[in-house]
Amino acid sequence: MTGTNVDIAREYFQAVQQGDLARVGELLDEGIVWHQPGSNRFSGERKGRDAVFAMLGGMMQTSQGTFAIDAIHTLMGNDDMVAAGIHFSGRRDGASMSMDGVDVLRVRDGKIVEMWLFSGDQAAEDEFWGR
Repeated sequence: MTGTNVDIAREYFQAVQQGDLARVGELLDEGIVWHQPGSNRFSGERKGRDAVFAMLGGMMQTSQGTFAIDAIHTLMGNDDMVAAGIHFSGRRDGASMSMDGVDVLRVRDGKIVEMWLFSGDQAAEDEFWGR
């Protein structure tokens, strides 16, 4: 059932886009380490699937349900790493953000064990999320 690491990443992003949180949870390792960039209320390192889900839930609440990965441009694999060129956006209280990003996933045994995120305009993303 386990595909290549690029397939796992593709399945993850599709589940995120479809709001299939059960599948997202199956693809994230229980002990995942998530590196959220910037200097905003969500920045920093999260350890464990529950902590990641709590952060993502906070992002959805803050963005009034609008935060989304609206495009997956490319997926590139190198051994256990996958780089994903994406576009993401969100709106809240008259503010909005829309930018490209790169997510880098480390995949082991069909699960995402580590995730690094990069924003095309970190200052704008920090301003959107706030402190």
